[in-house]
Amino acid sequence: MTNAATSYLLFFREPPHDMYRAMPAEEQQVLADQWNAWYDGLAELGKVQHGHPLHPESRMVSGVRGERVVDGPFAEAKETIGGYFLLTVSGLDEATEIAQRCPSLRYGMTVEVRPVAEFCPSLNVRGRAASQPAHA
Repeated sequence: MTNAATSYLLFFREPPHDMYRAMPAEEQQVLADQWNAWYDGLAELGKVQHGHPLHPESRMVSGVRGERVVDGPFAEAKETIGGYFLLTVSGLDEATEIAQRCPSLRYGMTVEVRPVAEFCPSLNVRGRAASQPAHA
């Protein structure tokens, strides 16, 4: 096992949004404070590069040339991705331990832990940073 830091994404899959709306305002504030403390603690340790919540509105593009476009949110989805963290950690175990501290797990949220690949496993295409030109 190497000691090199690697990147992992945590995808936060939301429970039904009605659950949060049914919470008393004080409980919502406590939960928000827990999220902020968790994120800030990870940032202070240099474990999180960034993270953002996502709006529920979405659009799905499919088809050979992207000719099929469907606006969301998608009612048929049981869980929507509500946000993400991009982590820099020692490996899957550390990323999983961080995910296990998610404050919303007790409310039905699930957290998907995924390694960021250096190459697309399907096409063997190397990933690039935003500052790299396409021909790099």
